[in-house]
Amino acid sequence: MQHDRSTPQCQVLADRRFRDLLGRTAWNTLPPAVRHRFGKRLTGGASTVYQGVVVTMRMNPAGYVLAQFARVFGGPLPYDLSSIDQPAVVSVTEDGARDGQFWSRQYGRAAGFPQVIHSSKRFAGPTGIEEYIGYGIGIALRVSADRYGLTFQSDHYFLQVAGQKLRLPAWLQPGALTITHRDLGDTRFLFSLTLKSRLLGELIRQDALFHDMEI
Repeated sequence: MQHDRSTPQCQVLADRRFRDLLGRTAWNTLPPAVRHRFGKRLTGGASTVYQGVVVTMRMNPAGYVLAQFARVFGGPLPYDLSSIDQPAVVSVTEDGARDGQFWSRQYGRAAGFPQVIHSSKRFAGPTGIEEYIGYGIGIALRVSADRYGLTFQSDHYFLQVAGQKLRLPAWLQPGALTITHRDLGDTRFLFSLTLKSRLLGELIRQDALFHDMEI
């Protein structure tokens, strides 16, 4: 289910950023529901919230170690295998100061507080879009579209220090990150995150099934 949490000053504006990034032809190949989700901008501090459930969560031993280590940097990777069949909530809020979007993802666990992952998508850099996960760490992404949805793939990782972006060498990069938004019809979509290493294989895989509904 999707809610646009609005204030009296909130407006829903057309957002051309993803369309301009992809190009008109690629944008028009997307399902109408995907164009709607990624083609609007909320003002007045409002947010869009999607609710769903985690349907896949797996890690190999190297992925488990990496996910636990990443908690030192705010926990940007899902780290608890008990999140399967637990509720998932994603909220998107405009980052007006940097012409981007704040994304907050909450994943339930079998015990304890849910894990919350924060990131900021900014339309900048050599690929046109970057994801910041905190502590100066960012990922330059490449975005593609097809008739099923959107795919975000890591191009490179970087560290921002004193306004400068320092590209991390290959041996410091955790692996190839792929995030997909696949429309399933009937107001449903699948969010998938995969992190793979050339040497260590699939480190982490998470799938969450969401529903949206205009209120």
